[in-house]
Amino acid sequence: MKTPLAVLNTFRPHDGTLHDAFNSRCEVKGNAPFIVQQGQTLSWSEFDRAYKQLAYALHLKGVCHGMRVAIMGRNDSAHVLTLFALAYLGAIMVPVNPDFGEREAGYVFKHAEICGVIAETAVIPTIKAVLKNIEMSPWIVEIDASSESSDSLSHLIESTDGPHLPPQGKASDTCIIIYTSGTTGFPKGVMHSQFNLVTAGEANVERLHLQPEDRVLIILPFFHVNAVFYSLSGVLASGACMILVPRFSASNFWHVAADQGATVVNVIEAIGSILCARDRSEYRPDHKLRVAYGVRKGSASVFRQEFGIQKLFSGFGMTEIPGVTCNPWEGPDKPGSMGLPGKHPDPQRPWAICRIVDDEGQDVPVGVVGELWVKTPIVMQGYFRDPEQTQQAFHDGWLKTGDLVRCDEDGYYYHLSRKKDIIRRRGENIAAAELEMVIAELPGIYQVAAIAVPSELGEDEILIAAVKKPESLLKEQDIVDWCRAKLTAVKVPRFVSFLKELPLTPTHKILKTALRADPNVRAQAVDFQVSGR
Repeated sequence: MKTPLAVLNTFRPHDGTLHDAFNSRCEVKGNAPFIVQQGQTLSWSEFDRAYKQLAYALHLKGVCHGMRVAIMGRNDSAHVLTLFALAYLGAIMVPVNPDFGEREAGYVFKHAEICGVIAETAVIPTIKAVLKNIEMSPWIVEIDASSESSDSLSHLIESTDGPHLPPQGKASDTCIIIYTSGTTGFPKGVMHSQFNLVTAGEANVERLHLQPEDRVLIILPFFHVNAVFYSLSGVLASGACMILVPRFSASNFWHVAADQGATVVNVIEAIGSILCARDRSEYRPDHKLRVAYGVRKGSASVFRQEFGIQKLFSGFGMTEIPGVTCNPWEGPDKPGSMGLPGKHPDPQRPWAICRIVDDEGQDVPVGVVGELWVKTPIVMQGYFRDPEQTQQAFHDGWLKTGDLVRCDEDGYYYHLSRKKDIIRRRGENIAAAELEMVIAELPGIYQVAAIAVPSELGEDEILIAAVKKPESLLKEQDIVDWCRAKLTAVKVPRFVSFLKELPLTPTHKILKTALRADPNVRAQAVDFQVSGR
């Protein structure tokens, strides 16, 4: 096995752009597989030709430096092609959750001021409904339309073979905007440069000892930071191969891993818990997985002893600051910790620096809980068109994570809770404020609070505590139905509890700490997972 630095040195140095980093790998990898998806393979050379043709096609559509193009669909090679083609032009990809309804998708389209949408056929009705209500008319290209259709992505690529277009993008150019929930209730567009994305992949080579022969299974969605900044960019940095599946399937996971010869996979805590709970008849002992990232303490023993994957890693990162900490390759592995601050394969290139501070911004002693502040060379460029939120996120160059952590005497970090009012469910950050804003629009609601309660799978479940207006005949089911009509499925609450009143602070704000601490709030709530409604 090559050392991480030796892996990077397999290829010539690059200038920090996606296209030059890719070219440096393509010169070596050539006809080796780059993307494997549902039985089809794109080699490095084939992908090189395809994304540059797509870049020219998008150029003919008027896409130029700094413009935004949305992509909305399940994991597909289209995401990778679009990312590289837009970066070649110095333009920006905006990945959008395909489960978004009109309200959520409309906000992203309008806020990002997209000039076009590349989308799977299933979400086209949602997109067209959104465009009727906002003063925008972006072009639409379908990912999975027939190749003969003039509106299909494959037709766009194959029908365009124009003159050589020199790269327009620079390492410092924004190449992706990922929308993430914030405490204001409105998603914030996190901007990252080409340099950030390329460098994040190099750090992932250090973290997981990725090798040019690896086959990285990508099951997490491309509208999240993990799949893009760890898996995709890690494949780019190491010269490996990516295996794409549209979405995670517990029943097919081991079959895909074994049949495709996957060696590395990234998961989230809930996926680890689900796989541990599945019937072992689905397990394939002939798999070749050697590394799994994201497996937490509760699942580690099963992954090692029953699934035979010895190298398990867990760490901490945010959309704003990917890959901050991780337990080191050679250990020691401290179960339940976030590990140590990560590093780049090149020891001359500094990585993340962490501080734990009190409410006054003063460093706290070892073992004392405080808020984690971070400096990293791949910190976000800011929130798109939101200078106020960007300014509030930093203090003297330190990004304030809003996470409460502690550090032990060996320098390992441990996560305690979130300071911000965010609910973490199935790998999604969900703003309580967004849920409250939507539910407050339901006739008959007087007060509402959304809080996180522990899930059996790890992370959180959503509990809604609400007070009805005196004349209201609302039932708990009405809140769930309202949310199903307005929000993505992952944001629909599992628990609903009607109370006579909500606890308030002296300034008449809802006292969520009291709600979380009161066992009766959950005890009397209707559990819609148990009820099956």
